[in-house]
Amino acid sequence: MFRRFSLWRVVFAAVAMPLAGAGCANPAAARKAATPEDAGNPLVCRLANYGKYQEAAWTHLPSIGIRYVFLNVPAPDEVETTKKRLAEHGLTAMVMRGNADFAKDSAVDELAGQLAICEKMGVKYMFLSCKGAETNKQALYDRLRRAGDVARKHGVTIALETHPELGTNGDVHLETMKRINHPNVRVNFDTGNIHFYNKGRSAPAELRKIIDYVATVEIKDQKGGPGVWNFPALGRGDVDIPGVLRILKEHGYKGPITMEIEGIKGVEWSEAETKKAIEDSAAYLRSLGRFR
Repeated sequence: MFRRFSLWRVVFAAVAMPLAGAGCANPAAARKAATPEDAGNPLVCRLANYGKYQEAAWTHLPSIGIRYVFLNVPAPDEVETTKKRLAEHGLTAMVMRGNADFAKDSAVDELAGQLAICEKMGVKYMFLSCKGAETNKQALYDRLRRAGDVARKHGVTIALETHPELGTNGDVHLETMKRINHPNVRVNFDTGNIHFYNKGRSAPAELRKIIDYVATVEIKDQKGGPGVWNFPALGRGDVDIPGVLRILKEHGYKGPITMEIEGIKGVEWSEAETKKAIEDSAAYLRSLGRFR
């Protein structure tokens, strides 16, 4: 009988010990450990990465474990269809690309409707490029500040692309941010465009200058320097991507990280090659850090 009692006592202790440990754990720490942010930044893929094979993206992305997408703001009559399609494939729109001619004062009104669609779709970031807007910078600053007011009403942050004339590099981005001076107008930092539009500048160095203003990040590789349209799969170009990710981590950046693969001028990728470039890019980023 003594032996049987001892055996049951050992079994009970083995079962009870982990339960007791769990009961003694700090509940706040347990909740913190379970927060999505601790799983890493959202890993986002531009649907445009697929080029003419964009239809394939809807099934391919879930198959490689990517749940977040960057897409154009849909037309008003396409919103419900787009929401339904995203849900059917287990995808979430994380960033949407806005479009308006900021050379015209009507740009703010154009953008207002798109910002309302962002809110309706639960999207908090609007990518915006003002490249080529033929107007003076002060007029652009004023219009973007007004657009920021509209964005704030919809709970959206406008992220300005690393493009001339407002975001050619870190210095220009910084000047633009200070001139606009609006919490809902921030930076979309594009790593590859630093190399494409500038000579002798590195993505990590430029990122450090404006890290406090960065709302969204596009990880894009580039090879060949200024003006060379060579944007291969991530990890195959000259951009110091690990250096960029280190800076983002150091500064506690929690926003989306979007993969952008624009291909190589004169090289036509097949559907299989396009998918492979996206798969390899996702695998490369995941080898450098945690993403959700």
